[in-house]
Amino acid sequence: MAKKILMICGDFCEDYETMVPFQALLAVGHTVHAVCPGKKAGDTIATAIHDFEGDQTYTEKRGHNFALNATFAEIRAEDYDALVIPGGRGPEYLRMYPDVIAAVRHFFEEDKPVAAVCHGAQLLAGARVLEGRTCSAYPACRAEVELAGGTYADIPIDQAVTDRNLVSAPAWPAHPAWIAQFLSVLGTRISL
Repeated sequence: MAKKILMICGDFCEDYETMVPFQALLAVGHTVHAVCPGKKAGDTIATAIHDFEGDQTYTEKRGHNFALNATFAEIRAEDYDALVIPGGRGPEYLRMYPDVIAAVRHFFEEDKPVAAVCHGAQLLAGARVLEGRTCSAYPACRAEVELAGGTYADIPIDQAVTDRNLVSAPAWPAHPAWIAQFLSVLGTRISL
């Protein structure tokens, strides 16, 4: 059965971590509304490409313009079955919006499926929903997961972890595992 999924994103969310789950979830028949506070349907966010090129951390380059298809000010979290939080730079400032925090909390209070990747854990920590949860994230976010009362899942960069309704992963190389686990939590069955 098709689900209605909310994706909260913002300027300089990671390019792949925004576009790939958006398209994958649409491809299997779900409705996905991509929103950003202060922006409306038809506006775009600038994305960033994070790459792993042998340095101590990822490199960052300008990505694409990603078109939003819904207006943040008009959405109600109660109308959605699940939440997706891309990583990148977006979560570090999205957690400063009280309405974003309230929306994230709603999904945890109602035990609805949530998928967060990479720096998406920053938004989860800011919403104070990680206490007693296992969560993966980009390794630099480990302190935030732990300071928020969560257990950091130190897993390979191409893996994901599910803790009840929360599916999380370290970065975009985990997309196959992360999206598959999220589809399982959503109850999505794919037949070819």
